[in-house]
Amino acid sequence: MTAQTTHRPSDADAPDTTAAFERLHALPEGAERQRLGAELVEAWLPMARRLAGKFRDRGEPLEDLEQVAALGLVKAVDRYDPARGPFAPYAVPTIVGEVKRYFRDHAWSVHVPRRIQELRNKVRAAVRELSLANGYRLPTLAQIAEHTQMSEEDVLAGMEAIDSFRAVSLDAQLGAGGFEGESPVLGELLGHSEPRYDTVVAREAVRPFLARLPERERRILYLRFFRDMTQAQIGEELGISQMHVSRLLSRACERVRRQIERDATDQRQPALAA
Repeated sequence: MTAQTTHRPSDADAPDTTAAFERLHALPEGAERQRLGAELVEAWLPMARRLAGKFRDRGEPLEDLEQVAALGLVKAVDRYDPARGPFAPYAVPTIVGEVKRYFRDHAWSVHVPRRIQELRNKVRAAVRELSLANGYRLPTLAQIAEHTQMSEEDVLAGMEAIDSFRAVSLDAQLGAGGFEGESPVLGELLGHSEPRYDTVVAREAVRPFLARLPERERRILYLRFFRDMTQAQIGEELGISQMHVSRLLSRACERVRRQIERDATDQRQPALAA
């Protein structure tokens, strides 16, 4: 037995499947119920696609939205009870809710809390409504807050979330310009951390304390860390044993470390006293 459907002239995507749903509701779980359910989904699929089309300009491919809407339709067919009334008023919120849930949970490039997403939707709707009413002039922050009955802080949070829906690639071109007609890309305008910055800071920190070391210890440090000589090579050049070089290196490094720590402590104490 198949789902016999007739279409109402006023709505081409709302077939009359009342009898089929009554049969579906009475059937037990099994192959026949699954087959009839699939036929009902197929009959109402045009409506699901129409509802998905209402979200087509929000950055997601229409094919993906239609698949999500079809999933919502399957859930509606499976859960529908004919005693609740006509199928369409029950199915539409289910399908639309599934599409909105998709946007909430999967379409954002950066995870945004649900409360902020809701603020974004309210602000977005208010901007559209106020712009139409004011001759397409963008409303002010105060006007949006008054229209939505929200605080200005919440309006600002919603406005920031509007720009968080889609991430921009670092390779994105920023319009005309650049060398020989090439447009600059976003990544070229962003700063980055200098990998040797910490090394420069460390060298400047130890410089005055190195100058206070005895001449031989400064010489050993220079040969070891600037000329990359081994302890044995240093010992041969200075006429001392490798063991002696090792002790002098350790003593010099420890002395410089203690002086740096003492200097940092002395600098913090005036700040604490103030």
